[in-house]
Amino acid sequence: MIQSNMAPQGMAVTPHHLASESALAVLRDGGNAIEAMVAAASTIAVVYPHMNGLGGDGFWLIMPPGGDPVAIDASGAAGSLAHFDFYADHHQIPHRGPKAALTVAGTVSGWQEALQLGAELGGTPLPLARLLRDAIRYAADGIPVTASQTAATTTFRNELQHQPGFAATFMPDGDVPQPGSRFTQPALAQTLCQLTEQGLDSFYRGPLARHLASELSALGMPITLEDLQQQRARRCTPLHLSHSEGDIWNMTPPTQGMVSLAILGITDALEMGNATEAQTIHRIVEATKKAFALRDKYITDPRHVTEDLQALLDSDHLCTLASQIDDRQAAPWGNGRGPGDTVWMGVMDSSGLAVSFIQSIYHEFGSGVVLPGTGITWQNRGAAFSLDPEHLLALAPGKQPFHTLNPAAARLKDGRTLVYGSMGGDGQPQTQAAIFTRHVIQGLPLQQAVSAPRWLLGRTWGQSSDSLKLESRLAPETVEQLRQWGHQVELLPAFSEFVGHAGAIVRYSNGMFEGASDPRSNGSAAGF
Repeated sequence: MIQSNMAPQGMAVTPHHLASESALAVLRDGGNAIEAMVAAASTIAVVYPHMNGLGGDGFWLIMPPGGDPVAIDASGAAGSLAHFDFYADHHQIPHRGPKAALTVAGTVSGWQEALQLGAELGGTPLPLARLLRDAIRYAADGIPVTASQTAATTTFRNELQHQPGFAATFMPDGDVPQPGSRFTQPALAQTLCQLTEQGLDSFYRGPLARHLASELSALGMPITLEDLQQQRARRCTPLHLSHSEGDIWNMTPPTQGMVSLAILGITDALEMGNATEAQTIHRIVEATKKAFALRDKYITDPRHVTEDLQALLDSDHLCTLASQIDDRQAAPWGNGRGPGDTVWMGVMDSSGLAVSFIQSIYHEFGSGVVLPGTGITWQNRGAAFSLDPEHLLALAPGKQPFHTLNPAAARLKDGRTLVYGSMGGDGQPQTQAAIFTRHVIQGLPLQQAVSAPRWLLGRTWGQSSDSLKLESRLAPETVEQLRQWGHQVELLPAFSEFVGHAGAIVRYSNGMFEGASDPRSNGSAAGF
C-alpha cells in the first residue's frame, strides 16, 4: 500500500512532481502558500503543457488561517469580435483552431490577484523572478516528456498538427516526442522572462499584451487588445455547504462548484458511513444526476444567473432531492458536458494558509493554436458557448463561458482543514465526492482514498456514450451489482487518466500536514 506523505512545516500536492518541488522550494525560502502556488502554476504550465498553460484560465480558493475563505475567478470572457456573425458559417463553435480560441486567457491575472491578496495578509513578498525561476529554467533547458504528453500528442496529432504553431511547438522534430526525451520551449521561456521583467500586468496592459493582440489578430482570433486590457481577476465569496462533518466551500459561477457541493449535500442525507462499495458509487452517481440537472438549468455567466444558488444548497432542498433517489434503481439522465483537461494543485504553509487551485486550457492542448513568438497555447474554453440565441450559454461578446473547474476546501468539525480537487470535466465533482466520502465519512486513509478505483458518469475522449465508466480494479461483484441496478456500465483501464488526476492535503489540529497525490498522474506530495 502507498502511504500518504506527512510533514510538519508545509505541503504541496500537484500532478507533476517538478511543480510540487517548485512549490516546496518557495515554502523553504520563506514564501507563503500563495507564492508557492504561483511557482507551482508557472512550472506546471511548462512541464504539463498539454493540460494547462498561460493561455488558459484559473480559479483559486484561499483559506486564511482564520476568517472566511476567499475565491478568485481568473477566467476570461469572450472577445469583443466573438458574435454570432463571426460564426455565421458554423452550426456550433469549433473545438479546435483560431475560431475556438475566442476567450481571453485569465490565469495570469489570477496569479497577480492572488499575490496581491497574499501581500495583504502580511509578510515580505518574494520577487516574481524567484517565483517563476524554475519554470523559466525548465522551458529554456528542457524537461523529460511524460507518457501523458506523448499519449495526448499521439491521440490528437491528426486533429491538431495543422493548427498554427502546434507542430513546431509540440512535434519539433516532425514526430511525437517520446517519454523521457528532452522537450524545450524557448519562446515560452522568453515570455516568462518578460513577465518577470515587466510584471504580470504586462500580459494584459503592457508590451506583451500588444504583441499578443497583434498575433491574435493575425491568426483571425476574435480577441482584441481592448479585450486583454479589460481582463481583471475577480475576488468573490465562495459557495458554502453546511455538512454534518463540517463546512465545505467551492467556486461560484461560471463554474460548476455548486455541483460538487450539491452532491455532498444530497449524499449527506443518505447513509454513506457503512455503505458498501456498490452503494457508495450508486448513491453518488444518482446524486450527481440531480446536481447536473441544477447545473444545466442555472449555471452561466454570474451576471446572467437568475437564481440564488446558495439557497439551492439549503439542507431542506438537498434532502428533498435525496428522498427522490431510488437505492435499487438507476435513474435515466441526459447528456454530460464531455471531457476536459486541467490541473488541480494544493499548498498549505506553516501559518495555516491553505490554497486549492485549478488551472486549465479546457481540452488537451486547448484550441491547438500556439501564438508565434510566445510559446503560449491558447485555450478553447469558449467552445462551451452555444450558437442558439435562446440557450442559457448563448454566445455574447464579453460573456464568461461555463466552466467545469472547481477547487474545493473544507474545515471539519474535528479541527482538520482539507483542500482537494481533480482535473477531468464532468468527472471533477464526482471525484471530489469520492475522495471526501471515502476519507472523511468512511475513514479510508487519505492516500488510499485518492488511489482507490474511481468512476465517471459521462463522456470521455472519442466516445459519444454517457455511460457509467468504471475502473477495472473495482470488484467484479460491485460491477455486477451496479449493472443489476440499471446502470449502463463500461470498463476503463485499471489506472485510467479518464477519471482524473486528483490530490488532497489535510492539516491536522496539531499543525501536521498530510498529502496524497494521484498514481494516475506524474505527481507527488512534497512536504518539509
